[in-house]
Amino acid sequence: MFRILAWAIALSIAAAAQDSRDVAYGPHPRQVLDFYQATASEPTPVVVFIHGGGFVNGSKSQLNAAMRDRLLGAGISVAAINYRYATQASFPAPMMDGVRAIQFLRSKARDWNIDKRRIGAMGGSAGACMALWIGYHDDFANPASHDPVERESSRLSVMAVNGAQTTLDPHVLSELISPATARHPSGPAFFGIPESERDSPRAREVYQAASPSTYLTRDDPPAWLFYDEPDVPVPANARPGAGIHHPRFGRYLRERCAPLGVTCEVRLATDYQDPRGASLEQFEFLRRHLSGPGR
Repeated sequence: MFRILAWAIALSIAAAAQDSRDVAYGPHPRQVLDFYQATASEPTPVVVFIHGGGFVNGSKSQLNAAMRDRLLGAGISVAAINYRYATQASFPAPMMDGVRAIQFLRSKARDWNIDKRRIGAMGGSAGACMALWIGYHDDFANPASHDPVERESSRLSVMAVNGAQTTLDPHVLSELISPATARHPSGPAFFGIPESERDSPRAREVYQAASPSTYLTRDDPPAWLFYDEPDVPVPANARPGAGIHHPRFGRYLRERCAPLGVTCEVRLATDYQDPRGASLEQFEFLRRHLSGPGR
């Protein structure tokens, strides 16, 4: 009888799985997320999708439906978030919106059947940069906060991203890729620093603070990075922002992760004969690192 009752309860929990759209995780109109709940009797891992768009456009609607459904089929719930554009609030606002969204999801663990220990992130371009920044940063949890959301952890178990910027320092970008890359049009708005002050001491502090590679430590989660731009030099006179998804970003991060023993796998489009290969490997990387007990 007790087994039958437990089975019935499990079925009722699984049947209750449902999507939640445009849920506010903060007061700003852009601070909303969509949550896709995996059907499961036990608390599920979650992968958070962070959209790209140079920190000045894009939306959670960019979530790839095939990847979403693949994760849901594996018993992994999915969230897709919006965040404030740099034109609305400069750094660190977009990153901190991502932090709060993750903390908010943990605060909804009971309502949405979430396993707090197993939360990962994926995204493209600016969203990929944000995922790495959050994943490598120290925990933002504030146990003394009056806001219960802020008391939750912001840490991730895994990141699997596309076209990530692993440093945003224009001086490093000029040497690593090209001066053209360092002149990305959204830079002044994102950093909140006018072009006339781009070489000031304050600007250099902001560049370091905004770069994911700044925060690497030995206890950081594993990361998988994919790049589909060609691995070729970018001329100094190329259009501003050219090379912003260059594979050298991945190698730069991998070289800094290696001495720390932090997993950083870098893949290029040329690594796959099947065009679906990268997407399938990204899914498997997420699934593998979210299948254990978590952080």
